[in-house]
This record gives sequence, structure tokens and C-alpha cells, in this order.
Amino acid sequence: MSHRSLSGSHVVVLGASGVLGGYLARALAGRGAGVTGVGRDGQRLGALVDSLPTDGPDGPLRHGWIGGDLTDAGLGDRLVEHLRSGPGRLDGIVNAAGVVAFGSLVDTPDEVVEELFLTNVVGPLWLLRRTLPLLVDSRGFVAQISGVVADRPTAGMAAYGASKAALAAADRALGLELRRSGVAVVDLRVPHTETGLVGRALAGAAPRLPQGLDPAAVAERIVAGIEEGTPVVPAEAFA
Repeated sequence: MSHRSLSGSHVVVLGASGVLGGYLARALAGRGAGVTGVGRDGQRLGALVDSLPTDGPDGPLRHGWIGGDLTDAGLGDRLVEHLRSGPGRLDGIVNAAGVVAFGSLVDTPDEVVEELFLTNVVGPLWLLRRTLPLLVDSRGFVAQISGVVADRPTAGMAAYGASKAALAAADRALGLELRRSGVAVVDLRVPHTETGLVGRALAGAAPRLPQGLDPAAVAERIVAGIEEGTPVVPAEAFA
């Protein structure tokens, strides 16, 4: 395990128009990284990018954003085009995008199961297929939030938990595939965090949950995990 400096790097944040994604973009920029935010809400992305510092310890920081949905297989192609014509490099991807649903599997509509897997697993893999060559060139990193449900199955969250467990399995396999290329893969087992996601569930109602973690503190711990280069940041590390 070696320390990774983020100063002077360029990092893509998926889900940057969300609460946690916004905090991650700010935390990365605070380490001297340029940021490209990717998300569904262009207005929020534009405001986020405008709020980021323009100068870092290694010179001016270049920021940008792309509006899009991970369920669109062409999003990765547009992102690669943006990176090549703009910052000219890619040093890391932080995946903070995701959707959630609650309820028994019997009560979960087919289209909800499909969207859970498209957004939480398939879309990120589509995007990584297109961006990994850039990460190999820079010996960069991939950091993805699988969440605590990836290894702690919970009743009433079978489809959601399965999608996150699939993402965690992909992270483990990618870590092995990319080892010789020098690309680090970090799986983030983030516990329940107060981002408002449970109030935007695709289906069902959330069970009674304890108070979630502060998203600003979670973002700082995620960035620290990236700097540390640990393959898995367990739920306990966020306590």
C-alpha cells in the first residue's frame, strides 16, 4: 500500500449532482485535483463546478461537467471525448452515483429491479470499459461506493443489496485484472449517510433507520481511503 497524491490530478466524480458527490468534488478540489462532475442535474453540476477553487498547489485547476445518466451506454464515450479535448488526462474515477428501492422482492416491480442493476452495476461497467485505457495511461484509480449492504444482506432490500454486492464483486475482479497496469481499485463500504437518497427510492418505503453519517465527513474519509490505496474501506472505517 502506498500513498497517492491527488494534487495536480484530474478526477471524474459520478453522481456529482447529488449530496455526497458534491462533497466529494469539493474534497478532491481541496486536495489540489481538477474535477469533472457527471450527473443528471446540469443546473446543480454547473453551480458545483463554479464553486470549486480555480488554483491549486501545482497550478490552475481545470473543472468541468457532463450531464448524463449511467443507464446510457454512450455516456462513457462523451466523457472520454470531454477529457481528451479538455483536461487531456484522467487520473481517477469516483463513483458516488446510485439508486435505491425498498420492499420485498415479490412487491418490487420488474422495471425497478432492472433500473437498480442498470444504474448501480451495468452503467458503471459500461463507463469503465471506455475510460479504463485512460486510467491505465496515468496509472490512476477507480473508487466505487458499494455500501455496507454489499456484505450485510438486509430483508426488504434484496434487489438493491444484490446490485451493490454485484458492484463489489466487480471491484474485486477489476483489482485483480488491473494489478499489473498499476490502476488501483477501491471498494467503499459506506454505511447509511444523510444524503436524502432514502426519500427518493424507486419503490417502497425505507425501514426505520438510525441517524445517518454526515456526508461531508464521509466524503473526507473516502478521499483519505483513495490516498491510502486500500482495496476495501470497510463500514467500520467510517464510524
